[in-house]
Amino acid sequence: MNKSLSSPGRARLSDVAKLAGVSASTVSRVLSRPDVVAEATRKAVAEALAATGYRMNHAARNLRKQRTGCVVALVPNLGNPFFAKILDGMGKELARAGYDLLVADTLDEAGRHTALHRFMDPSRADGIILLDGMVPMDGMEERPDLPPLITACEWVEEIDLPRVILDNRQGARLAIGHLRELGHRHIGVIGGPERNVLHRSRLAGVRDAANGARLTLFEGDFTLQAGKNAAKRWEELPREQRPSAVFAFSDEMACAFMASLQRSGIVAPRDISIIGFDDIELGSHLAPALTTIRQPKQELGRQAARTILRRISGDEVEPVTLLAPQLMLRETTASVG
Repeated sequence: MNKSLSSPGRARLSDVAKLAGVSASTVSRVLSRPDVVAEATRKAVAEALAATGYRMNHAARNLRKQRTGCVVALVPNLGNPFFAKILDGMGKELARAGYDLLVADTLDEAGRHTALHRFMDPSRADGIILLDGMVPMDGMEERPDLPPLITACEWVEEIDLPRVILDNRQGARLAIGHLRELGHRHIGVIGGPERNVLHRSRLAGVRDAANGARLTLFEGDFTLQAGKNAAKRWEELPREQRPSAVFAFSDEMACAFMASLQRSGIVAPRDISIIGFDDIELGSHLAPALTTIRQPKQELGRQAARTILRRISGDEVEPVTLLAPQLMLRETTASVG
């Protein structure tokens, strides 16, 4: 290809098309769906992209390597503030390697897990980071054409995939151990969905550290509404049967639990001690500020990005990357009066 442009880097799609000897729509198709275009056409467009400097030079490189330049993160609830810093750390690490981060919700409007299957075509993503442990994985191990896939934050027990996760069991031990040191002998626990791996792991840690304490389990699903519902159930108990402390498996539930009780004149830590899990930014700005278990969210995102990049490169990765939790002592826990 001997043609060239006088202003590399400022090329338009039509310039690339003219240089490659194809239509502009063909160039667009090569960029978005290279799998449906003939190899000779892909090669001509890749050379034209490189010659013109259209957009980013790595577009041509990705075409030659049959890569998209994108990694997809699949999140169970895009509205949950917990994921923001994880995705921030993930995106920055991927950007340093020349990859873009795409984010999608694992659930469609009908509540079905469809996103994973949509992105299982290698022409759509070079790698997938799954942050939802409830996604059905039936038949995944039998598909050799899948892009590299890892799990982060949550994991799927039915399939052997690399995991980048917090030591959730140890985090729960820290929370319950702290409440026991303060003298609480009856502790309420606002859990998650019974099948959820985070719920099961954290509940195991609660039982590890209970040390003879009485436990009362309130149903939850990590949401604000679940915290509000748990507060209502706590208030409905006879006073002598109310736990003197409550450990919520997410900060969202802990915040809603505390706010609901405050409306009834029940204040932490004067009347009840409350501890959360995750250390979302909101918790430290409350009055009183929420005591919680900190997840190193940005580091979790960075580690997940590094792991998927190694998988994309064909390198070996650790089966489990385990991050340490930290007890963040603030203002919502106190000794039994």
